[in-house]
Amino acid sequence: MSGPATGDHDEALLRIVGLEKSYGSVRALRGLTLKLFPGPTGLLGPNGAGKTTLIKLLLGLLRPDAGSATIAGCDPTTVSGRLALRRTVGYMPESDCLIGGLTALEIVATLGRLTGLARADALSRSHEVLDYVGIHEARYRLADEYSSGMKQRLKLAQALVHDPDLLLLDEPTSGLDPQGRKHMLEIVHDLGHVQGKSLLVCSHLLPDIERTCRDVVVLHQGTVALAGAIDDLTRIQGRRVRVEVGGDRARFEAALSGAGFACSPDRDGRLTVRLDGRAEDADELFAIAAGAGASLRSVEEVRSSLEQVFVAGVAAEDAG
Repeated sequence: MSGPATGDHDEALLRIVGLEKSYGSVRALRGLTLKLFPGPTGLLGPNGAGKTTLIKLLLGLLRPDAGSATIAGCDPTTVSGRLALRRTVGYMPESDCLIGGLTALEIVATLGRLTGLARADALSRSHEVLDYVGIHEARYRLADEYSSGMKQRLKLAQALVHDPDLLLLDEPTSGLDPQGRKHMLEIVHDLGHVQGKSLLVCSHLLPDIERTCRDVVVLHQGTVALAGAIDDLTRIQGRRVRVEVGGDRARFEAALSGAGFACSPDRDGRLTVRLDGRAEDADELFAIAAGAGASLRSVEEVRSSLEQVFVAGVAAEDAG
């Protein structure tokens, strides 16, 4: 789903126009309009922002009060659309929804059959995805006996069994210890960046989204507060770079000032240099350093954190 906003992209996988949903007097979604394109996208928002309601609407578990949504070309408000969704979309819910009294292999194979796979194909694919998520001999044990971490991996396996192009992952690291969380994030990153799956990752953990997604959508009070590529959203206006200087640092700073560049020291001993549109890259800085008898050991772009962007986006929505 690369690029929640606009631009030159593949055909949108998710199209939402004027989506409304209320629970009594509480408006969960307020005329939500959004397009999402192929690739890994994060869905962020504070509690009550409408994330869970949106996912349930996309899966046809709820009906909207107004507006429309299509997901992977399917209309979730129709029976035929919901049947098509089973074949094209994989869903990993946050809640524990595993079938009791069955082994992990039986659960995944059963859900594979529900997506339309033949019995032999469902069994073969079940073994493949259980290997992929790291469940090996334990696949023959009852899932009721699984730890929280193993249940999370099992839920991901059942979402993958029919090899869907689009995955909806609701809080995939919920309840995991640090090692389990690291492993889950590695799998999610591989799915979106190596396997070429399109992902909608719903999480309240901003670092998880930064590690696994290229794009992000921030919901607040039932509408879009912010959307775009993470690289673009975290790029600080008035481009800055952080450099580590070797050699004659004082002469380098004086030469920078003479060339019209503003710079300031960081607490770690490096310098932050404002480019202000004067340079697309750091080539000019390397030339200035060489002329001043110094060298640049490292150069990195200064960016805002996704948390800063999130807070600013929500605050702007509140102010508006």
